[in-house]
Amino acid sequence: MRSYPRNSPEAVARIIALLLISDGHVSRSELDALHGLHMEQDLGLPHGGFAKVLHGLCEDLWMGMHEQRVLAASIDGPTLKLLLAEVTAPELRRKALEFAYTAATADSHLAPSEWWLMDAARQFWQMGFTPTGIDRYDLAQAA
Repeated sequence: MRSYPRNSPEAVARIIALLLISDGHVSRSELDALHGLHMEQDLGLPHGGFAKVLHGLCEDLWMGMHEQRVLAASIDGPTLKLLLAEVTAPELRRKALEFAYTAATADSHLAPSEWWLMDAARQFWQMGFTPTGIDRYDLAQAA
């Protein structure tokens, strides 16, 4: 798995990209939602930079896959912690979760894997981020 400099736009974008692929597919509505928020510009990525990060993540996961059919399934706990540890700035963590939540809910469905990833990030980063009332009840609804 490639690494990015701590708190770099690419490190933040990779967390968002991981959420996008966590349910097994990236929908047009998710990408449109991020584009509508001017995510690349807000994070300081060049135009097309998010697609490059997403592609790199998929390459890294593909190389780490063995018998699994879902790319995100090749992310284990220690690897996820390493990726999350690359984002230490509270403002960047908040942005990552806000963009991830916007993308996850853009298709009007919050998949359990999307919830799990956001919850894992919140716990690792020790954040109380709760956009629009997302809580344990929403997890039960997503299951």
